[in-house]
Amino acid sequence: MSSMKTVKVTAEGPDGWVVTTHSGKHVSIVDQPKAMGGTDSGPTPLDYIFVALGGCLVTIAKIAAGQQKIDLRGVEVEVSGDLNLDVLRGQEKNERAGFTSINVAVKIDADLTKEEKEAFMEEVDKRCPVSDNLMNLTKVNLHIAD
Repeated sequence: MSSMKTVKVTAEGPDGWVVTTHSGKHVSIVDQPKAMGGTDSGPTPLDYIFVALGGCLVTIAKIAAGQQKIDLRGVEVEVSGDLNLDVLRGQEKNERAGFTSINVAVKIDADLTKEEKEAFMEEVDKRCPVSDNLMNLTKVNLHIAD
């Protein structure tokens, strides 16, 4: 039997460009850089996508290393990507709004060969829900609440 979990986050605003989000007992701020009219008091929504991906990959790496009895001393993940800002500004209509690609560079501190590290991270990537949602179409159901 599978064990399901519902994840729920609320977001409200804007106060200027600041959006306040709640996930369980945690509060996070979303903002825009000063160059975009914000106050730079928090990461942008785009930053949070990469925060989620990097955090998930490191977390799943720790889980997998424990299961595989790998002495994982550390993992560093750098996530980057490019997107066309003219699309979100409404100035370009013929391209998609998302990233053209997402690049992940991983440094693994463990006594593994390069090939073993690649196989390990392939397993980690397969088990990472954030990576899965970015790589595969996940339906987003948007509706107006009362």
